[in-house]
Amino acid sequence: MTAVNPWKSYRRIATQTAPPGQLILMLYDGALLALDRALLGFGCTDIAERNMAIHNNLQHALDIVRELNSSLDLEAGGQLAHTLAGLYAFFERRLIESNLKKSRVGIDEIIPMLQQLRDAWFQMLSGNTLSVPAAPAWPDRQLTTV
Repeated sequence: MTAVNPWKSYRRIATQTAPPGQLILMLYDGALLALDRALLGFGCTDIAERNMAIHNNLQHALDIVRELNSSLDLEAGGQLAHTLAGLYAFFERRLIESNLKKSRVGIDEIIPMLQQLRDAWFQMLSGNTLSVPAAPAWPDRQLTTV
């Protein structure tokens, strides 16, 4: 019998029941978390573990960026949707390059831009322009590298 992980159950239910706007915020948070974990991978002393941590987490972030891009409605979204599509394509190129070269330069470049998008999305959802909470610190965010 497999033990139930309450955190995974919570995430699955939250994803299935969240409104579309909240799902986008969750995608931004997930991408930022994956990029943070990829950066942790650069601290691994074992080369195989380092490369696997970087690769797996950059692939996860790349999957999320592709999902964000596919969620755009270019007809209804107008210029904003086209601008976001171009930005997501840029993110995708930089993540692929960072993964191939095992370089943190592209990751360091993308994180502040992705954080700004996340914060703007949060403000739009909440209608609050005065304060923006940081992306959540996930319980499994400790020094997990893979």
